[in-house]
Amino acid sequence: MADAVRLQGKQAIVTGGASGIGAAIVERFLAEGAEVLAVDLNPVLMKSSRLKALKCDVAKAVAAENLPDADILVCAAGISVGKALAETSDEDWDRVFAVNAKGTFLWFKAVLPSMLSKKKGSLIAIASQLAVAGPRNNCSYAASKGAVLSLVKSVALDYAGQGVRANALLPGATETPLLERAFARRDDPLAARETLRARHPLGRFGRPEEIAAAALFLASDEASFITGAALPVDGGFLAG
Repeated sequence: MADAVRLQGKQAIVTGGASGIGAAIVERFLAEGAEVLAVDLNPVLMKSSRLKALKCDVAKAVAAENLPDADILVCAAGISVGKALAETSDEDWDRVFAVNAKGTFLWFKAVLPSMLSKKKGSLIAIASQLAVAGPRNNCSYAASKGAVLSLVKSVALDYAGQGVRANALLPGATETPLLERAFARRDDPLAARETLRARHPLGRFGRPEEIAAAALFLASDEASFITGAALPVDGGFLAG
């Protein structure tokens, strides 16, 4: 089946590749023929002859010479503390920005030279619908994802003439450990879950594999005329 190997021969790096959206992207990319480096602080449990794992804090600089010659990079690593402004400490703010925004910056910068040398590459950042809509009680997360979205647009313009594309995905609430931890912080997790579900016109949360399908599209040659885009995969959240 032709569409089963859309990434045949491609080298991909996925940060946050041990769980949630990142793990789903790793799995989908492997299924589509890619060689994948999964980057995470936690163990990567999937097994494949085409999968390597790197234990790494994405908020710290990475040596480009230790990385494969990537054709695709997906920055999916992310954290959230779930606090309103008055309750957000300096440490909370700095750590969320370090992982979500600086981590994306560092990894984009690390793989860019090899992509420029080949005059081809796809940079993908997992932002959030909250980068556009804004949430309650999660100011650092929303601000960091807004920074990621702006970074993507800037990088897309800077390198469009050199064959490197940069795009962002804007997932809605997705059934991941990150989302479960967010609900667990609430006084009434069940009520919080139902309130957030109701904000999605499709009436449910996303599944990691649905975000992975969108990442595959942006990574593939089928998206060769797309750069600087912010693609919602949000169950209609932003349409409301």
